Amino acid sequence: MKKGLSALVISITLLLFSLPKTGFGINEPLQDSNELRLQDMLMLMLTPYIEKDLNSYYYPKILRDFSPHVTPWKIEVIETKRVNGFRGFKLQITFKIEPTDGGQYIPVGKDRMTYEISYGPDVKLINHTHLKTYKYPPE
Repeated sequence: MKKGLSALVISITLLLFSLPKTGFGINEPLQDSNELRLQDMLMLMLTPYIEKDLNSYYYPKILRDFSPHVTPWKIEVIETKRVNGFRGFKLQITFKIEPTDGGQYIPVGKDRMTYEISYGPDVKLINHTHLKTYKYPPE
């Protein structure tokens, strides 16, 4: 009996150590890196533009009691690219975002947004697709 239990414990331990270290299947990093810090800095800098655009276009039509808020950790970068060739300083970033109510961080929707960032700095929304509206407050 003890051999069987020991074999089971060893098997489970080996299995757990061989699983990918990405947050139980979610593609989230578990440790800090230069890339993650740069992405977080970019999201912190873009958050005011994102909130302004969300509050100007879609959400005022559906949310009457509050304006949506953006938390940088709820922004998923989908794609980045240079618009004007190698080392050109006109770039595009596309991401998915889940704006929240700002108080209890309850998601109110899901959006896909593309910004063009260039020297200046100039930050311009070039595409906004509202993907989903969540019922608020959740039942």
